[in-house]
Amino acid sequence: QVQLVESGGGLVQAGGSLRLSCAASRSIFSINTMGWSRQAPGKQRELVATITASGSTNYADFVKGRFTVSRDNSKNTIYLEMNSLKPEDTAVYYCHAQGGIGAGRFTNWGQGTQVTVSS
Repeated sequence: QVQLVESGGGLVQAGGSLRLSCAASRSIFSINTMGWSRQAPGKQRELVATITASGSTNYADFVKGRFTVSRDNSKNTIYLEMNSLKPEDTAVYYCHAQGGIGAGRFTNWGQGTQVTVSS
């Protein structure tokens, strides 16, 4: 179990950039997978990017080449660098952490941070 707090959201113009941060309440070194999802009003939540404990990353097709997920274990934080933002990227962005094994497996979510991209 871990508590997560997102930050860095805001209002940007199309083509601009933002960096989101997700601070964890404890070491993330042994957490299996962390990542980001987003949800726009009236739409389903969709997975954006993940990063494993070994540093392996995966991205949704709609952000490949524009977004980068990274981690800083010393700061117990993961990041989402968002470039070339589009109005359709507007959503609440949520951080998640998946860890544990067997009966101790867990998934935690942060409260979300709003990203708004104007045309």
